Amino acid sequence: MFEGFTRETSDFLWDLTFHNERPWFEEHREQYVRVLHEPFHALAEDTLAEMQRAFPQGNFSLHVSRIYRDARRLFGRGPYKDHLWFTIFNGDNRHTEGPMFWFEISASTFSYGLGFFDVTPAEMDAFRDSIDANPARFERLAEDASRMRGFRVTGPEYKRPKKDLGPVISPWYNRKRVGLERERDFNPEHLGPDLTAAITRAFKRLMPMYDYLYACYRSAQEQNHDELRRMDDERE
Repeated sequence: MFEGFTRETSDFLWDLTFHNERPWFEEHREQYVRVLHEPFHALAEDTLAEMQRAFPQGNFSLHVSRIYRDARRLFGRGPYKDHLWFTIFNGDNRHTEGPMFWFEISASTFSYGLGFFDVTPAEMDAFRDSIDANPARFERLAEDASRMRGFRVTGPEYKRPKKDLGPVISPWYNRKRVGLERERDFNPEHLGPDLTAAITRAFKRLMPMYDYLYACYRSAQEQNHDELRRMDDERE
């Protein structure tokens, strides 16, 4: 059961930032396990369990990032990550596909929200097509999300907006990737045992938006499947 992060968690991550090397990490492995690894995994597992209880039809699975960087992609960086994250996603997909809920912690901040990790242009086209077909429906979802304290729409914006659909929809519509997140400073008062409830409360409120995004993702997958089948038919 998650019992909270402490100031020592932040201190460890700051120290790791400036001593990102194997000898230092091995010397502080016990501290890593105690102040970061164990509470982080407990938070992830508790959050997944609560989401599975609340939404059994969601087929939710969990992916927890490892602290070790891929040795093939260090690019001059140290071998350890200075921030960790977990995602809760539909288990029918790979953990990088489709919309997902997520939580991330670093030495100075923590954040959580809903969005895409690796979205394709076709999936974003399906998202915009769905909005175009019924803008009022999405506007209701976006308005509810805008009333969630501290949350903001995220994702890289197009330099030239695709369409002006007003102040509620346009911030979602005119992005290459879309998400919603809340970021807060690292403060142990906000990272105690009540954190699981705070995260799951937000995720539950975002379920209608998750369902909308997942339907757009599935629509893009089906269109891609139909296109591949048509190409196969033409080759025969």
